[in-house]
Amino acid sequence: MKSVKSFKDGGNIVLNILLAAFCLIYLFPAYIVLVNSFKNRAELYENILALPGEFSFQYYSNAMSRMNFLSVLGNSFVVTVISIIFIVIFSSMCAWMLVRRNSGLSKIIFMIFVTTMLIPFQTLMMPLMQVMGGIKNILGIPMVDTLGALVYMNIGFGASMAVFLYHGFVKSVPISLEEAATIDGCSCWGVFWRIVFPMLKPVTVTVMVLDVIWIWNDYLLPSLALTSKANRTIPLSTASFFGEFTIQWNMAMAGLMLTIIPVVIFYLFSQKYIIRGVAAGAVK
Repeated sequence: MKSVKSFKDGGNIVLNILLAAFCLIYLFPAYIVLVNSFKNRAELYENILALPGEFSFQYYSNAMSRMNFLSVLGNSFVVTVISIIFIVIFSSMCAWMLVRRNSGLSKIIFMIFVTTMLIPFQTLMMPLMQVMGGIKNILGIPMVDTLGALVYMNIGFGASMAVFLYHGFVKSVPISLEEAATIDGCSCWGVFWRIVFPMLKPVTVTVMVLDVIWIWNDYLLPSLALTSKANRTIPLSTASFFGEFTIQWNMAMAGLMLTIIPVVIFYLFSQKYIIRGVAAGAVK
């Protein structure tokens, strides 16, 4: 018995060592970005792994000035928050109706949502911009170089995954609760917002976290939809450090850290819901 216990303890130690090694490997890029954001060019080119000789926030200050940080932070915040609000509202209501109707048409619509998740954005980006330009020419609605247009496109691209996650989770909500609320005189609108939606909190937080990471860090779609400096988001502004002939690595690293910090803070406050929500949405 003692030999078996010793073997298990030894196995646990090996697994913990391997886990720690994988964590270090995973966090290594973040370490590179952090330490090099404090270095001057000479220190950076001398040894990218070494700690800086002096921890100074000079490059963070320079990066914020170069990026026009407060303006682009506001643009990213507005686009991210409004996009997520509409994605959560529309997707949760859509998934609820698809589950409760449970008709052939509902299944077809759900399969269309799932299928669109498999289409690469790169195959759609040029036709998308042509359609957006056509909308402006025909209807007079500006669909290029406006934050509202970017929000509109984010909602469309984010709905598929959100509906998929909500669809699986709604199945776990007992329909008897909705029937009891209806008998008590609650309207369809009231049943959803008072009974169903509060029970979707874990998957709602999961959708929010996944979409925050995607929308906040997205570069390709904003680079196509936004052309003026006033409407730039943080990823577009950070790209200004990477020139055609020169790259300001220390300021670029500082800019990347400024980009990462808001997402990390949001993730730390909501991480406990992520695995539970994804697992429940995919299995149930």
